[in-house]
Amino acid sequence: MVVTASSRHSGGMNPIASSKTLTRSSTDRQVGGVCGGLAHYFGIDPVVTRVGFIVTTLFTGGAGALAYLAMLVVMPSDDKHTAPSDALSI
Repeated sequence: MVVTASSRHSGGMNPIASSKTLTRSSTDRQVGGVCGGLAHYFGIDPVVTRVGFIVTTLFTGGAGALAYLAMLVVMPSDDKHTAPSDALSI
């Protein structure tokens, strides 16, 4: 039996048809929305991701905080929440 790339990846997972994107949360945020966005993307509770970042930061000497800052810069915001200055503009 010859396994080709198309038959191997035809398990119903089409990455092009998926509308799931990794963004920072504008509604579930404590600092920058990174943990809320990761939690929404993976379908888990945001508290789990927040505790994960804290534990990672403590056990790796700050690498978790560095990773958080990198994701804060790289991940786009979901822009579901308007800023108060935008709501006041006439």
